[in-house]
Amino acid sequence: MEKKKITVRSVAVCGVMGAVSFVLMLLSFKVPFMPSFISFDVSELPALVVAFALGPVHGILVCLIKNLLHLFITSTLGVGELSNFLLGSAFVCVAGAIYRCRKSRVGALIGSVSGAAAMAVIGVLTNYFIVYPIYSVVFMPKEAILGMYSVIYPVDGLFEALIIFNLPFTFVKGLIVSAICFIIYKKISPIIKNISQLS
Repeated sequence: MEKKKITVRSVAVCGVMGAVSFVLMLLSFKVPFMPSFISFDVSELPALVVAFALGPVHGILVCLIKNLLHLFITSTLGVGELSNFLLGSAFVCVAGAIYRCRKSRVGALIGSVSGAAAMAVIGVLTNYFIVYPIYSVVFMPKEAILGMYSVIYPVDGLFEALIIFNLPFTFVKGLIVSAICFIIYKKISPIIKNISQLS
């Protein structure tokens, strides 16, 4: 198996792509079929491109840089950034690792779908055990959170809300990011690889 070395130049590439991810994170928007505190963005796109081009570790580094930058403007005490990092890392790690073992369009497709599924599952777990428990203490009572879900579709509890709303939403988000990656990857990946390998 080919090993991807972490060099100064590859870290610099991750820094630039992390900054692009941060900007994409700022371009998030609300969707009508989700509670107002949940928004959609494609900020995992640069991380996925880097994970395919340089390896999953580099993709995770892009996710880390994006969320470290977002800490300067956060309104979630860092909890949202931690969750976002865990979700994004799961996505690009699984997708990048599968593609690394099978470098083909089929491998990229399998990796992307598997990564999106992993991100969706991790999203349910982090929201249930980390994010919402803290939110319910610091920002909004649990009843109010469930009420915002129930306005759209009646739910009996937090776990049910996460399964009905967050799980498919996050999975579809991963698929959309993957589709965009498939469109732009061939044009961007040679540039990333060339810059990271310059001596």
